[in-house]
Amino acid sequence: MPRLEQLLQLVATSPDDPLTHYALALEYFNLERWDEALAAFRKTLEIDSEYTAAYYHKARAEIRAGQREAAGATLTTGMECARAHGDAKTEREMRELLETIG
Repeated sequence: MPRLEQLLQLVATSPDDPLTHYALALEYFNLERWDEALAAFRKTLEIDSEYTAAYYHKARAEIRAGQREAAGATLTTGMECARAHGDAKTEREMRELLETIG
C-alpha cells in the first residue's frame, strides 16, 4: 500500500492525533501537493497549537505555494510558540527562514 494511503488510513482512525496529521502534511509536502499539505498542517495546529515543527513546515509549504505573506505570519506565530517552550533550535530555524522571505 502506498505511503499516502497508509497515512490517510491513520488519520481516519486517529482524527484527533496531531502526529498523524503532521505526517500526512509532510507526505503531501514531499509530493508537492501544497493545498493538501497546508490543510493538513492547519489541522495539526488546530489540534495542537503548540506543535512548533508544524509551524516551520507549514511556512515552507506556504512559500512553495506562493503565499509569502502567510508564511511570514506563520513563522512569527511559530517563533513565539517555540520561544515560549524553550525550543531555541526551532525558533532559530524559523527566524532564518523568515529572513529568506524578507
